Amino acid sequence: MDINDLERIVELEHILFTSTWDVSDFMYEILENQFSYNFVLEVDEQIVGYVGVWIMYEQSQITTVGIDPDYQGQGYGRLLMEEMLALAVSQGCEVMSLEVRVSNHKAISLYKGLGFENQAIRKNYYQDNHEDAYLMVKRLEGQE
Repeated sequence: MDINDLERIVELEHILFTSTWDVSDFMYEILENQFSYNFVLEVDEQIVGYVGVWIMYEQSQITTVGIDPDYQGQGYGRLLMEEMLALAVSQGCEVMSLEVRVSNHKAISLYKGLGFENQAIRKNYYQDNHEDAYLMVKRLEGQE
């Protein structure tokens, strides 16, 4: 991901989510946050997905992930997540975590299928409607 991708990514944010990141949020992640890794997924030279992860010593955390609705259900979300898991393992991470809306059943199913488990509930995590989030965690293979 680079700054030239941000117009499309912010467009997808507004299509996909009610609580969105803006250009400045992504700019910070790309240009200033030393722990942040951000990627796009292109199909036919069009951005159809994106993902961000923080890698901090032995821990990694998915910060954002989104797939264009026209491309959902085709394995692209799984592909992005598998790539982030592989990156985290290659960087020596022992765990990966993420937050997901309790109502986002598709995403929860994907994460469970990848081996994430519910660890806690973050009450009123989403500011737009005070919805709770599950904190989901996966212990990474190949790590102690």
